[in-house]
Amino acid sequence: MNIFVGSLPFSIDEADLRESFEAYGTVDSVKIITDKFTGRSKGFGFVEMPNDAEAQKAIDELNGATVEGRTIVVNKSEPKPEGERKSFNNNRSGGGYGGGNRGGGDRGRY
Repeated sequence: MNIFVGSLPFSIDEADLRESFEAYGTVDSVKIITDKFTGRSKGFGFVEMPNDAEAQKAIDELNGATVEGRTIVVNKSEPKPEGERKSFNNNRSGGGYGGGNRGGGDRGRY
């Protein structure tokens, strides 16, 4: 099972996160997501556990737990449907950056 872990303290590393989940069973992989420019943690990550029963127990026990003063969120990670992936252009309207200012070409005709 792939598990999402959110609201992580920025100071936690993958070894610490792995240790927290290994208390509940075998952990295949741990990945804390980092900013590609600064390398700083984005405060969330993913843990993969091969045994669904152990993974569910970890979710039940760790969701809402406090880690270094922060209440973490732990739940089953559901993959996004392929059509819902965001691209850099999805947040722009068809008008581009100019907004409503398009009348500038008429200057000087009067």
